[in-house]
Amino acid sequence: MSIEINNESGVEVDEENLAHLAAHVLGEMGINPLAELSIVVVDEAAMAELHEKWMGEPGPTDVLAFPMDELRPGGGARGDAEAPADPALLGDVVLCPQVATRQAAEAGHSAQDELELLCTHGILHLLGYDHAEPEEHKEMFGLQGQLLESWQEVRNSR
Repeated sequence: MSIEINNESGVEVDEENLAHLAAHVLGEMGINPLAELSIVVVDEAAMAELHEKWMGEPGPTDVLAFPMDELRPGGGARGDAEAPADPALLGDVVLCPQVATRQAAEAGHSAQDELELLCTHGILHLLGYDHAEPEEHKEMFGLQGQLLESWQEVRNSR
């Protein structure tokens, strides 16, 4: 996997950990190892600007995903997990650590755990998952939970 992390936030973030998480998620989803992903970490002002420009909503948000190529896990068709999807430029996941830190405090876990959750969430959006409808929500958040659980096992064994 080619995973590029660009931290423009002014906040120290464990970039190596995020790269390992992203590689884990993409591997578990059957994405071709030659695929490319960009993770951008921005401050609240930059995130608010992106949020308003692309989502039409005011203020900063926690994560945004900007897909480049239309890609599905396992060969390009959802549910066909036999062969890895073709290599592709997946897109950008944009994270805001300041928003993540506030959400982590509310949820009762670490800011790192929140960034991992948000990064996983953003990657799933790049892969075509959504949560607008109840069934989509159930599928995406169930998958997100499974991926984070398997990541915790990998992370704790390192």
